Amino acid sequence: MKCDFFVLESLFLYFDSFPTFALMPVGNETAENIAEQLLQIKAIKLQPGQPFTWASGWKSPIYCDNRISLSHPRVRTYIRQALVKKIGEKYGKPDVIAGVATAAIAQGALVAEAMGLPFVYVRSAAKDHGRENLIEGELKPGQSVVVIEDLISTGGSSLKAVKVLREAGGKVTGMISVFTYGFSLAEENFKNENCPVVSLCDYDTLIGRAADAKFITAADLHTLRAWREQPETWGR
Repeated sequence: MKCDFFVLESLFLYFDSFPTFALMPVGNETAENIAEQLLQIKAIKLQPGQPFTWASGWKSPIYCDNRISLSHPRVRTYIRQALVKKIGEKYGKPDVIAGVATAAIAQGALVAEAMGLPFVYVRSAAKDHGRENLIEGELKPGQSVVVIEDLISTGGSSLKAVKVLREAGGKVTGMISVFTYGFSLAEENFKNENCPVVSLCDYDTLIGRAADAKFITAADLHTLRAWREQPETWGR
C-alpha cells in the first residue's frame, strides 16, 4: 500500500520535537521510508525507457541526487536522525565526523552538529592555492572518524576519502551512506580496504518500494533488476 506522504510529514514533526538522539525506525522500515521520501521529492528518478548517462559512461535507468533532500526540511531531518542513530548502533560515538565532498558535506555537518562533534570534509583534489588542503577542518592524529557519504556506487571516490583521512592519522571506524546501489564491486572494494560500511537505503528496497507505490511497472522492475546485474554493459 502506498505510504501517505502527509502521514510521513506528521511523523517528521513528531520526531523533530525530540532530542538529537530520538528513537528512529530501524531496519527495513527506515529504508522503505527513505525510499518513499526520495521518490516523492524526485531526488531519485527511475527512467528505464529513457536511461541516463553517468560520468563514467555507463547507461543507467536510475539517477540519484540526494542533495535535493536538503531543500525539504522534514526529509532532511528524518535522514539526519536516521544517520545519527545508525552511527550509534554500528560504530558508537567517534571523535570526528567527516563528509565526502561535495555531496556529503551538508549531511555530514548536520550529523556532526546533532552529535556535538567536530566536522571535517575531504576534497576530491587538493586546492591549487593557499595551504593546498585535501582535508578541510581540524583532524588530529589518532582521532576516530566516521565518514558520511551521500551515495555509494563502486566505492572508488568514497574509499579515496578514507585513504586521505588515514594518511592524515585518522582512525576511520567506518562509513555510512544515505543510499547504495549495492554493487558487488563496491562490496569487494570496501572489504579490500578493510573499511566497514552501512547504508540507510539500498537499491533493492528502493525499486521494490517504487513498484509497490506504482512509480514503475512490473516490466520496469524487471529492467531495473537486470541493470544492477551488469551496469557496465547494460543498454549498449
